Amino acid sequence: MTKKIAILGFGIEGQDLCRHWLGKAKITVFDQKTSQELGDAGEEFKNQVEFKLGPDYLQDGLATFDIIFRSPAFKLTTPALAVARQKGVAISSATKLFFDLCPAKIIGVTGTKGKGTTATLITQILQQAGKKVFLAGNIGQPVLSLLPQLTQDSWAVLELSSFQLQDLTKSPQIAVVLFISSEHLDYHADTQEYVEAKTNIVRHQQADDWAVLNGQDVTARSFAQLTPARVLYFDCVKNKQFFWRQQLVGPVSQLKLKGKHNWANVCAAINAAGLAGADLASIKKAVFAFAGLEHRLEKVAEINGVEYYNDSFSTTPETAIAAIQSFQKPLILIAGGSEKGSDFTALGQAIASGPVKTLILMGQMADRIKVAALKAGFSGQIIRQPKSMAAAVDMARQQAQPGTVVLLSPACASFGMFTNYKDRGQQFKQHVSTLPKN
Repeated sequence: MTKKIAILGFGIEGQDLCRHWLGKAKITVFDQKTSQELGDAGEEFKNQVEFKLGPDYLQDGLATFDIIFRSPAFKLTTPALAVARQKGVAISSATKLFFDLCPAKIIGVTGTKGKGTTATLITQILQQAGKKVFLAGNIGQPVLSLLPQLTQDSWAVLELSSFQLQDLTKSPQIAVVLFISSEHLDYHADTQEYVEAKTNIVRHQQADDWAVLNGQDVTARSFAQLTPARVLYFDCVKNKQFFWRQQLVGPVSQLKLKGKHNWANVCAAINAAGLAGADLASIKKAVFAFAGLEHRLEKVAEINGVEYYNDSFSTTPETAIAAIQSFQKPLILIAGGSEKGSDFTALGQAIASGPVKTLILMGQMADRIKVAALKAGFSGQIIRQPKSMAAAVDMARQQAQPGTVVLLSPACASFGMFTNYKDRGQQFKQHVSTLPKN
């Protein structure tokens, strides 16, 4: 009998699920977007998939399906999901299905920030070492589309968010846990639920697996109590040199990656790739060739003696603090955005005590960041509410002197003024590229 499956959300994961299940099951896609908003996205599946779209997309419920696949945007507590679960319907996800079907060994990376950077560097080290390795998930290829290419001899490297980990019942062979702080409190009930979701990366490991944990982070260290796997704490910087099992990799000064906070990400990648069989020469070559990812402390340009950096991926105070602390030169900071339930006290202190000379504040959180900075004793210039990214960049240009750094590190979500952090970063880069050069 043909299975009836529901796919909640028609983003990248939803489309990946549709491709996987075509011809194997009767598929119904649920999405709150209208057909006009989806545009051409559904054309590939025309006459093969049923769509329930628009504001009332869940009005008929989900209890008649055999399996429901939820995208990360759907909370497990969504009423229609809860009712279906009570009636015995199986709840799954693309990530969960991938773990069930994947023949390859998996390296999973989680943490509050740094996941993408670390996962990408692990992949590049293993590629340098001649391993058959694939980067998948939130960055890289959609996970299910990867399955035909995977074998028992290959590796899949996955960046795993709390949304994807929340209901996992399997864990990767190598689990990497970076620094963890409170985030996504607009999604999770509280910090405890957020951290609890993250713990699934180690909970279901086997005794011969590895948990690679940030030795300097209390929360990450606590995961050692939850796994039967072997534990390796990464803290491989000594006297500003990187090491892999007492072997010198090289000095931090050779890194192309900006920011001291990235040292831990590099350490994590060295350890995970080393455990996966990378040799020292490959580790060295890949680590010092790696320039980082777009929108993560990305140097955009140097114009008239002023450097411009795009750190649009910064959506929390902690990441903005790390960005500020990456510079000694005078800073013009562009920050602010939409609400994520963040506390800006520590960010205010970093602004007041660091090299920030001018603060350009955007979006809903502008006033809260301003209050936090002033309360901490910030005495520099504050410019509020530019109407657009173009206006913010122009304001920064007017204030900037040679030797200054203009840094976009919002510390907030992007919704409202921008589609997402990528749109925000691209707009910054675009407007910087049009600035006049003397």
